[in-house]
Amino acid sequence: MSNEPWTHHRARLPGLGVHYVRAGTGLPLVLLHGWPEFWMTWRKNIGLLARHFDVVAPDLRGFGDTEKPAAPLALDDLVADLGHLADHLGVTRFGIVAHDVGAWIAQAFARHHPDRVSGLFFFNVSYPGIGKRWAEADHLVEIWYQSFHQLPLACALVGYNRDTVRLYIRHFLTHWAGDSHAFDEDLEAYVDNFMKPGNLEGGFKWYTAINATRLALIRDGAPKLAKIAVPTRVLWGARDPLYKTAWTDLIPEYFADVRVDFADGAGHFVHYETPDLANKEIIQFFKGR
Repeated sequence: MSNEPWTHHRARLPGLGVHYVRAGTGLPLVLLHGWPEFWMTWRKNIGLLARHFDVVAPDLRGFGDTEKPAAPLALDDLVADLGHLADHLGVTRFGIVAHDVGAWIAQAFARHHPDRVSGLFFFNVSYPGIGKRWAEADHLVEIWYQSFHQLPLACALVGYNRDTVRLYIRHFLTHWAGDSHAFDEDLEAYVDNFMKPGNLEGGFKWYTAINATRLALIRDGAPKLAKIAVPTRVLWGARDPLYKTAWTDLIPEYFADVRVDFADGAGHFVHYETPDLANKEIIQFFKGR
């Protein structure tokens, strides 16, 4: 891609070397990706958002060109990484745009550091209110990969060669998107990313890190928690088979100031599938904050 509106950077944080891209000036916005993704999932958003904000899109710990420490991954590590990155950038208060893995990090960060977050914008957010519904009988076919990724043979099977990586990653990019061809132009870049040493394992480690929490939700149901006070906006892809639209029902029980809307033409990757809508809503939400 030529004439890219962003520049690539590396930051040495406590115990971790992080890769991120940055563009624009103004209110800082940090974009937190999910799996199977890396910073590039935001390529349709960064340019326009950078006209209004100081946009930072990092590769999470274990993903992309950020380091992959040998130690087991933990949500607390990812939350700490976000704070350390903001400190490195000299940013005291910032907005967060996130989905999937990034949404777990954003919620935990907002609970621990609400004074540092100007707003939360989520796509198809993994929030505690989903509870036991993750493992409803008709939904088990959608979450099999969360257990598979924890098996010792998972990386060897998926990473056998470039063709197996392509088959595996393409399955999720096509199945979870509202349009099965949404990622056609970027598929090989995603394969390149997951062919890099440690990138499959780094992403798979997330599912081990979050497994105890996931099983607790499935076993015990939605927990009672204090509401997150940070102003929150949710744009949920109506065609996402992994995150059902009905699961938005309890969002107001976990966020004190929240608005939820649906993106009719999008699946799991709302920001990538319907970037014009996503960018417009992000700008409207964060302008003036």
